[in-house]
Amino acid sequence: MKVSAIIPAAGLGVRLGEEKQFKLLAGYPLFIHSIRTFINFPKIDEIVVVVPKNKKKIIYDWLTPISHKKNIVVTHGGSRRQDSVKNGVLSSNSNSDLICIHDAARPFITTKIIEECIISAKNSDGAVVAIPSTSTVKYSKNNIIEKTINRDNVWLAQTPQVFWRDKLLKAYDNLDKTDILTDESVLMEKMGYKISLVLGDKANFKITTLEDWKRAESYLQ
Repeated sequence: MKVSAIIPAAGLGVRLGEEKQFKLLAGYPLFIHSIRTFINFPKIDEIVVVVPKNKKKIIYDWLTPISHKKNIVVTHGGSRRQDSVKNGVLSSNSNSDLICIHDAARPFITTKIIEECIISAKNSDGAVVAIPSTSTVKYSKNNIIEKTINRDNVWLAQTPQVFWRDKLLKAYDNLDKTDILTDESVLMEKMGYKISLVLGDKANFKITTLEDWKRAESYLQ
């Protein structure tokens, strides 16, 4: 069973005001913190990092000293997340069975969660790490509440998300070009695939805003 990890790091970081994946956190670019966990995990055979075209060389410079001889591929991203991830999948080893996708902006992922997601995906069409909602969830339009959703059935998705490579590529082939995906699970769900939930961790948060960045700095301290 071969597993390729895809780390999309081609975003513009609009809400933070800069390309956050390259901003230094505790002396290292943010994306390095996530990738290091995958590099040190023996059950990951390959890592594909998806970056802006003008960043490929500097990414190689950062990754070479920590690669530990693991196969690392750096490829360019697209205009949307789904384009970047698809480029990453197409750049991965065609002999890989599973694709493990993880946000570069989630620096506190653990090997335990990665392994549990891989194991769960083996027994279904894919697996998504998520945490149950602890807050009451309201559905609204134009800032008017239309209904309250039962939070017992609500999970907040994280990454990694693991899917069979052949099924994921098939889903991409059937994707409507007008669709905008917030994660790859949406794509797989539309195909009717059975996706399992894996319990995540609140510490596996995504850095999106300045407040998130400060939280990450405090976490490391």
